[in-house]
Amino acid sequence: MKRQQKPNAIRVMLADDHPIVMTGFAMSLIAEGMQVVGQARTPQEAQEMFTSLLPDVLVLDIRFGAELTGLDAARHILQTHPQANILFLSQFDQDALIKETYKLGAKAFVTKDCDPLDLYLAVQKASRGELYFMPHIAERLAQLSVQGDVSPQSLLDERSLAIFTLMAEGLTNVEIAEHLDLSQKTISNISQAIKDKLGIHRPALITKLAMKYGLIASQ
Repeated sequence: MKRQQKPNAIRVMLADDHPIVMTGFAMSLIAEGMQVVGQARTPQEAQEMFTSLLPDVLVLDIRFGAELTGLDAARHILQTHPQANILFLSQFDQDALIKETYKLGAKAFVTKDCDPLDLYLAVQKASRGELYFMPHIAERLAQLSVQGDVSPQSLLDERSLAIFTLMAEGLTNVEIAEHLDLSQKTISNISQAIKDKLGIHRPALITKLAMKYGLIASQ
């Protein structure tokens, strides 16, 4: 049964490039008495809309079909609104993505297949500045804290990570050199150092590792 919206209802903004997902989540939140004040379909629109609306909670997808990601939008928003309450939403729950959202300052992380109750609890807690991670995600964060982060994002510097990602996408050293405007020798040396540091040398394994940690989309 739909609850009547209260005058002090939590104001929620949604940002996702899948209208059906946003509509479903909006209906779930409204049914719990919350107010959905805006729905953005791109990271750029999310940034502009957030500044205009200043919602209590921003439910932000990580992956968009665009150059910018939800993480990029969150960084931009937090630069100007450090107290923003951001709840990340994704169909991906790789360790690296979870940890990156946590380090960025996310108040919550839920997957798109979550129960409506999980979404409601996450938004409710995020509105109060409290953390909420679904139980299995919280457990993985704890494991990462104990075992240490062995993701490419933690082991490689920014340039090496960019080269690793291009390697995982199947580009050759010549193509990577052209793409990054570096010499082939430089790319060859760095790519070999990357393989040695990560302990993998076969292209298929490089791609698989990048997919595991959310650097490239599943094929």
